[in-house]
Amino acid sequence: MRIGYGFDLHAFGSSKPLVIGGVNIPNHQGLIAHSNGDVLIHSLIDALLGALALGDIGTFFPSTRKKYKNIDSRILLKIIWKKICLKNYYISNIDSTIIAETPKMLSYIFLMRSNLAIDLNTKIDNISIKSTSSKEIGCIGRKEGIACQSIVMLLKYKNKIYLK
Repeated sequence: MRIGYGFDLHAFGSSKPLVIGGVNIPNHQGLIAHSNGDVLIHSLIDALLGALALGDIGTFFPSTRKKYKNIDSRILLKIIWKKICLKNYYISNIDSTIIAETPKMLSYIFLMRSNLAIDLNTKIDNISIKSTSSKEIGCIGRKEGIACQSIVMLLKYKNKIYLK
């Protein structure tokens, strides 16, 4: 069993669409980021990498590489997931919390869970996504951005390698 933790935070201010968990969410502005700024997926990638002590998202996808400019973060997640599978691990469970004053996330959470279940080849029941506000405290409370925390538990297959 391996456990990893990830955190990500991005500021509002982009003309890009707001994408969280692979879901386009109507909002007056997107998040400033080299990729599409999907804080949920970025925190999950860091949790996956952390569980196996492989570094962080910037190690694999540096913001200095034009190749990753505006890339869909689901593509990055699939690349990392393949590396995890090659090490013979699978998802036991994921627990993520999106921290945002605005927009409200509740109506998008099921689709986010569905996207992650597909990308990680796991059951939707293995993925928990919650949302909360920061009660008008700090940069998130001032509606300057969105953050996300993720924890993942990986289990190792016995005598078999599984690839999506």
